[in-house]
Amino acid sequence: MSTSVRPNHIHLNQLPFDPEFAPGARNAVHVCLRIQPSECVCVITDEATLEIAAAIVAELEKLGAPYHAWVMEELADRPLRDLPREILEDLEQSQVSIFAVQAQRNELRSRIQMTDVVNRRKIRHAHMVNINRQIMLEGMRADFQRVDRLSQKVVEMVRKASKIRANTAAGTDLTADLNPNYKWLKTSGIISPEKWGNLPGGEIFTTPGEVNGTFVIDGVVGDYLCAKFGSLRETPLTIRMKGNRLTEAHSENRELEDDFWKYTHTDANSDRVGEFAIGTNIDLKEVIGQILQDEKYPGVHIAFGNPYGAHTGADWDSTTHIDVVGRKFNIWVDDQQIMREGRFLVEA
Repeated sequence: MSTSVRPNHIHLNQLPFDPEFAPGARNAVHVCLRIQPSECVCVITDEATLEIAAAIVAELEKLGAPYHAWVMEELADRPLRDLPREILEDLEQSQVSIFAVQAQRNELRSRIQMTDVVNRRKIRHAHMVNINRQIMLEGMRADFQRVDRLSQKVVEMVRKASKIRANTAAGTDLTADLNPNYKWLKTSGIISPEKWGNLPGGEIFTTPGEVNGTFVIDGVVGDYLCAKFGSLRETPLTIRMKGNRLTEAHSENRELEDDFWKYTHTDANSDRVGEFAIGTNIDLKEVIGQILQDEKYPGVHIAFGNPYGAHTGADWDSTTHIDVVGRKFNIWVDDQQIMREGRFLVEA
């Protein structure tokens, strides 16, 4: 692979970018992905994220790593129904990939096509959906080695547990019974060939055996609803789950309630809890209304739909995946409390 680009392609290495993006870009290239000068890199971006992608490309050029950079709108209309053939072919030749874009409605299918190649070829993949200036200046500047140490401690605890209980002063009260046949994954920001990771990183997750109870979502909801509704501190969405299925959703914001209910009833498993996770990025101090960063905020988050079964071992699937995030959790792993009002009680 060379650094040559397609005819009429935007030259990311010639675009100016805010120098404040440089520390986060360095973290991504050198700490999180540990890219070597001999490795081929596939960079995928869109018109809305060009400046951040340019900062990442600048780090690749300093390193001397060969790369191809793709701007999705140059290859296909948005929203993407399918990932363009040129990108799929490039992924087949790459050891590392970086996906820095703004999500659009109904694009999950194309992202799954991408991660299918990533999983099969064990590419070290950084998933930076909805990355923005604030995240580059906050979450992407985290000490990911420290986050990794804490994540490792917590994942070792939960792998031995049979249940996790969580509550908040806002009214969350839920229990996750764990399935010993499903794996726990650590995506701390240090990305390995075994599991691609979101950046910024900082979470551990599994597919739960069964979740029951109430979740007051006073943080954010995911996918395209995040950009639409932002922080839910003032108008939380209260949901109830029984037997791992969503049974109720209520909010003073009726549009949020209706959109969430419609999303979680797209297919037969869209209302099924596919992910149970604990955020471990202790450098994050507040929910900001951006799911990419907020799901790493210390506490519990869950997702309905796709259970990432290729990694967790879950034997069911869904075409959708939507995360929900709360604030200031108390968490017990079996009978041991590991978090009080959003602060970990175990050392990093």
